[in-house]
Amino acid sequence: MNSLSDTWRSACRRMSCPGGKAQGRWKSKWPGALARTVLLATVVLSVGGACFGDDKPGSTAGQSGWLESLTRRDTLTDDWFGLGEKLAGKGVTVSLGLTQIYQLNLTGGLATHRHAGRYTGSYDLEGEFDLEKLLKLPGGLIYAHAEGSWSEGLDASSIGSVLGGVNGDAAADRSIDLTELWYQQSLLDGRLRFRIGKMDLTGGFECHGCPVAFDGNAFANDETGQFLNAALVNNPTIPFPDNGLGLAVYAEPLTWWYAAAAVADAQADARETGFNTTFHQEDYFFSIFETGFTPALPSYNGPLQGAYRIGFWYDPQDKDRHSGSVKRDDMGIYLSLDQTLLKENADAEDSQGLGLFARWGWADKSVSEVKCFWSAGAQYQGLIPTRDDDVLGFGIAQGRLVRDAGFTTDRETVMELYYGAQITPWFNLAPSIQYIFNPGGDAAVDDALVVGIRAQIDF
Repeated sequence: MNSLSDTWRSACRRMSCPGGKAQGRWKSKWPGALARTVLLATVVLSVGGACFGDDKPGSTAGQSGWLESLTRRDTLTDDWFGLGEKLAGKGVTVSLGLTQIYQLNLTGGLATHRHAGRYTGSYDLEGEFDLEKLLKLPGGLIYAHAEGSWSEGLDASSIGSVLGGVNGDAAADRSIDLTELWYQQSLLDGRLRFRIGKMDLTGGFECHGCPVAFDGNAFANDETGQFLNAALVNNPTIPFPDNGLGLAVYAEPLTWWYAAAAVADAQADARETGFNTTFHQEDYFFSIFETGFTPALPSYNGPLQGAYRIGFWYDPQDKDRHSGSVKRDDMGIYLSLDQTLLKENADAEDSQGLGLFARWGWADKSVSEVKCFWSAGAQYQGLIPTRDDDVLGFGIAQGRLVRDAGFTTDRETVMELYYGAQITPWFNLAPSIQYIFNPGGDAAVDDALVVGIRAQIDF
C-alpha cells in the first residue's frame, strides 16, 4: 500500500474496476483467502529465489546467505525478482502491498464479545506509467490503482464511533476494484500540474516532500503505516465524495507557496466507472480549494520541513436539515499542519526525529453531525537506539457533535498510540491501542478500549 511518487494514501477504500457493473466486476466472499494464497506463493518464490539465486562473487546470497538476502531487500520479491528495475528503466513502475489487521475491543462500546470484524485486510496494486519514457511525451503520467479488501471491521458491531471508526483500512468484502485511473500533465518543471480521470481527492500532490491538496498531512494521513483511527487519517467534517471522475489543478507560484483546486462528481460510486453519475443524474459536483506554504526552518542538523494548509469545500447536493427542511449549497473550512521540530542528524535522506501535526475543521451544524473538529499529535522516528526506522506516534481527535442530530453527548474523543516496528525493509509490524470517549455520542455507552496489531508487507 505504499503510494508511488506523487500519490498519497486515502481513507476511502470502496473502489471500482474499469468496467463497472456491466463489464465484469464481481464481488466475492473469499478475497482474504485469495490474498493469503498469493502471499504464500510469493513468500515461497522469494525464499526460493534467495536460496537458489545467483551465487557468484559479489552477490548478496553468495556473501551472506539466503536469510540475509531476504531480510535486507527493499521488497519481499526483490523488486519483482529484478524485473521491476528493467521496467522502471522503460517508464513502468508497479508495486503491491498487503495490509492485515487484528483488533479487539476490551471494554465498553457496544459489545466486547462479538467476533465480527476483528480480522480485516486489504491489498493495493499500483502502476505508474511515465509517458516521457514510453511515448516521448514530456511531463505525461498515467496512474492506476486497484484494491481489494475483506471484512468491515469491528466498529459497527462493537464500537459505534461517529468520527469514522477505529479501523480506517476496513472496507468490507471486495475482491478487486479499480480505485483510481487518471492522467497527469506536468508543466514548468512540475510547478503546474493538471490531473483528470477517476481519482481520490485525498490522494493529493507533493510539495517539497510534503503531502498537500487535499487535507494532506505528513504524520497523520496513512492508515496502512501511521494511525489506524479514521479521525487521525482525514478530517471528518469534509464530505469527500467517493472516488469518481474529476479534475484537479496544482500550482506552485513560489518555492514555498502552493495552491490547488479540484472538482469531482459528488454522487460517485467508487465501484463503478463514474460516467452514469457524472453525466446522467443530477450532475452535482463537489469542489474544493486549498492553499498553503511549506517553510523549511533552519536548525543545526539541517532544514526542518513544515507544511501549513487552509482549505474550503463546497457541496451543492440537497441535504436534510435536522429541523426537517432541506438545504443546498453546503460549505465548510479546514486547516491542516505538520512541522518537523527535531532532526537527529544532518543527513538529508534520514528522517529520524520529532514532528508535530494538527487539524481543524468546521461544517454547518444544521445538516452535519459533527459541527467542529480538531486533532493533534506527534511522531518520533528512531526513538530507540539502533531502531532508526521504527516510528512511535500518539494522536488525539475530538468532534463536537450536534445534539439535534440525535446525540446525547456533545462530543466524541479518540486517542491512539502506535509503534511501527520495521522488522525488515519490506515488513512493518505495528501494535496500537485506542481509547474512545463517548463512542457514538451516546451517554449510555461506556468508553471503549481497543487494542490491535497491523502487519504491512511490500512485495
